[in-house]
Amino acid sequence: MLVNMKRMLESAKDGKYAVAQFNINNLEWTRFILEECQSNNSPVILGVSEGAAKYMGGYKTIYDIVNDLIDYLHITIPVALHLDHGSSFEVCKEAIDSGFTSVMIDASMYELNENIEITKKVVSYSKDRDVTVEGEIGHVGSNMDQGIMYAEVMDCVKYLKETGIDFLAPALGSVHGLYKGEPKLNFDRMLEISKITNIPLVLHGGTGIYDSQIKKSIECGISKININTELQIAWSNALKEKINSDIYDPRKIIKLGEDALKECVRNKIILLGSKGKANTQNNI
Repeated sequence: MLVNMKRMLESAKDGKYAVAQFNINNLEWTRFILEECQSNNSPVILGVSEGAAKYMGGYKTIYDIVNDLIDYLHITIPVALHLDHGSSFEVCKEAIDSGFTSVMIDASMYELNENIEITKKVVSYSKDRDVTVEGEIGHVGSNMDQGIMYAEVMDCVKYLKETGIDFLAPALGSVHGLYKGEPKLNFDRMLEISKITNIPLVLHGGTGIYDSQIKKSIECGISKININTELQIAWSNALKEKINSDIYDPRKIIKLGEDALKECVRNKIILLGSKGKANTQNNI
């Protein structure tokens, strides 16, 4: 069933586990992820980047694919359809109007007050439409960025108080893509922000973070962890290993990575502790 993330992440916060956001890139990946999460009775967040939306034919096309697959596959677990890193109010509005149940507005590249104003506009539009909103403070960068930027505690307090977001993604040392060197998560800052804001926190850049760090992050208040690059690597490695010149049917080519992708999804569900948790969220 397609839901927003409110009950999903509040239950995770209370239960000391996290829900995975698995980014989708095509119909097949969407199906593989839904099937594996259903098999493990785990709630799931399907993340869609702006780039993926363009590739897959737009937000309405993606909503129709997800909604129809839920019906066709008899999916009963809670499923959130979430815009990942929406760059503007207009992009978030388009996703919401297309049926997305949750959006992330990422105005973290602006100074704090402008970030707040942009986020407030998205929250105002979302609330009457039963759509949850994730916002970012600081800057969750990439390995191309110089240095590490950690979110300031009082900036998080101000941002939450003035915007009314549902979930917060503070910059705490994680990066998007593969790590070059050691992940440098600030767990003390993470715990402090969790305690003072008392809302579910989101960790971006989940690929490459050690399992022990993932578990400690959950202990420190993280309730949602984003996984994308790791799925891409698992799928592409399986494809490189299995493909040969005799295979030309694109359906068979894409399916070569199914087992590897599902194994990656299953391992993350177990690591995050969301396996078997769908039944705790039936009254969403």
